[in-house]
Amino acid sequence: MAEVQGSCEARFDGVRAALADQIDSGADLGASVAVFLHGEPVVDIWGGWADAEKTRPWERDTITNVWSTTKTMTFLVTLMLHDRDELDYQAPVATYWPEFAQAGKEKVEVRHVMGHTAGLSGWDEPLTAEELADWGLCTSRLAAQAPWWEPGTASGYHALTQGYLIGEIVRRITGDTIGTWFAREVAKPLEADFFIGLPASEDDRVSNVIPPPPIDASMAHHAWWRRAEIPAANGQGNARSVAAIQSVVAGHGAARGVRLLSEKGTEPIFEVQAEGIDKVLGIQQRIGMGYGLSNPPDMPLGPRACYWGGYGGSIIIVDQDAGLAVCYVMNRMESGVTGDLRGLNIIMETVKGLAA
Repeated sequence: MAEVQGSCEARFDGVRAALADQIDSGADLGASVAVFLHGEPVVDIWGGWADAEKTRPWERDTITNVWSTTKTMTFLVTLMLHDRDELDYQAPVATYWPEFAQAGKEKVEVRHVMGHTAGLSGWDEPLTAEELADWGLCTSRLAAQAPWWEPGTASGYHALTQGYLIGEIVRRITGDTIGTWFAREVAKPLEADFFIGLPASEDDRVSNVIPPPPIDASMAHHAWWRRAEIPAANGQGNARSVAAIQSVVAGHGAARGVRLLSEKGTEPIFEVQAEGIDKVLGIQQRIGMGYGLSNPPDMPLGPRACYWGGYGGSIIIVDQDAGLAVCYVMNRMESGVTGDLRGLNIIMETVKGLAA
């Protein structure tokens, strides 16, 4: 059996075994798993390899690009600003970003951006990969273009654009980039090893993602990608850091003695913004204020559960009733938005451990 390192309470031995099995079978190359219960880590494990050549073991502080799992960090930032009465989800985006009130978008609200219903799933004029690092270009084009459908009527996954839209709103309110604000107000107080915009000093810890053929995700291997702030897709972290941060949601705004939100600060998460077949993904979605509310199939979580996942397989699940945050982060990506059972296996074993 593959060697899995780290700490794991005995009742969650099934979680450790599931990760080891996935590494043994080749389903995983290198990965990390973390479970936080009532704010405290009860599983913090990792194993496998940090490179395709199997020359570098995945270590405790290995980090990787988690793709859209990054979005949960942007959601938390907006919750904090809303809780401080600096951001109103029902306000027009143009309240904070006047240039956005172009091409029929005067009434597009912040909640539409959060729920993928703003009609801005992409750019009218396609961008090159490197242009994703040009914040001014990406945001100004979104401000100028018309919605692709009537805002608020349906979701259409804003895979990359959501991060720029949320990030620019945050920048207009705070005067900081979202990566800077997140680092100071979220990651630092929680001592969490997660970055939106990775300093060069951390490069030697990165495990490059390994996409399945014929997908090309090699842009995530480049320095320009790591240094940029692409808040919907280029967060660098591991399961421990993601779960440590999102355990704040599980704890109704606080974890490990750090309070980031008031007791009621997480309530907007559960206000449904979209429900139905997503125009881009083509699957049933139930979306709250950013977070997904339609628990993935067969996942026995409660009504106060929310989640999001990243391209290729990373996932974070939070259940407030259980005080639970579970995260799986890996380097070997799977294709598609359904059919990858690795994260589900981890979550199912976690639920079994809770019942033990």
